[in-house]
Amino acid sequence: PQGRSKKKSRKHQRFMERRALLEQKGLLSPRRRLGSQAPVAGPEAGSMLTKVDGTMAPHCGKVPKPKQVVSPSLSPSASPDSIARHHSVLLSRGNGSSKGVWTSSPLLRPGKYVAIDCEMVGTGPQGRLSELARCSVVNYEGDVIYDKYVQPELPIVDYRTRWSGITKQHMKSAIPFKAAQAEILKILKDKIVVGHAIHNDFQALKYFHPKDRTRDTSRIPMLNKRAGLPGRASVSLKSLAGHLLQKKIQVGCKGHSSVEDAQTAMELYRLVEVQWETELARSLPPRPPSPITDPTADSNQYMDDQYWPTDLMASGL
Repeated sequence: PQGRSKKKSRKHQRFMERRALLEQKGLLSPRRRLGSQAPVAGPEAGSMLTKVDGTMAPHCGKVPKPKQVVSPSLSPSASPDSIARHHSVLLSRGNGSSKGVWTSSPLLRPGKYVAIDCEMVGTGPQGRLSELARCSVVNYEGDVIYDKYVQPELPIVDYRTRWSGITKQHMKSAIPFKAAQAEILKILKDKIVVGHAIHNDFQALKYFHPKDRTRDTSRIPMLNKRAGLPGRASVSLKSLAGHLLQKKIQVGCKGHSSVEDAQTAMELYRLVEVQWETELARSLPPRPPSPITDPTADSNQYMDDQYWPTDLMASGL
């Protein structure tokens, strides 16, 4: 027995010497102490079990394949229309919260979307000129982030109360047009703006928003088709709301509510958001990145001596 143990120890010694040589040549990774094994990556990880002493042993059973997480209400081969409906359901279940939005689609970026609606009054000869008298802006969830009455630059000739809902009383709390314009444009900057016949709102604001960041619900054939109306027809916000949202708006003789109209436009947009954004991504050319402007970089500062070339300074110019 003693001779057998000596033979075994010599054999183990030669094995250790060969191992050390291979490690020096980089052909074998250095041994790790027990319990400090590197994590097993790849498919092998699922087929290994950890023993009590910390070593790894092969798993004898079958390795379960990772399950593909798919929403129970949406199959992988679902049509774009059913996908859009599915996202709408997810959003409504989450009460429009941004958490639910992010999980439903990578296209949705709630903080980047606002909806706008403006009410106008008549100024100028016979009140034919339309000027801004109220502006409302809501966020992706329909929460009001701006709603103010605006004093037109010209005297009001026609309040158009039946449609605008504006009265003389409202003008007592109105702010000047220039002040309102500055506040509103600050909100709209770098946003995707939703509205119905939104060119009228931008005209009242004396503003032009980039086309690729504008979503006009009066110009979406897919909304009309959903409502069972001709795709290219010009359909009112009231009609679309009734057909698609089962919602009555702009009723009574007190005029329209710009808050309600903005919220309705956003609701309509969200109905077809996935389809619409997918189509736009295919049709619109990529937008170049906005130039980085530094408001402190005023050209006047470059007249200081520190910016003049050294040779000019030396020549006394």
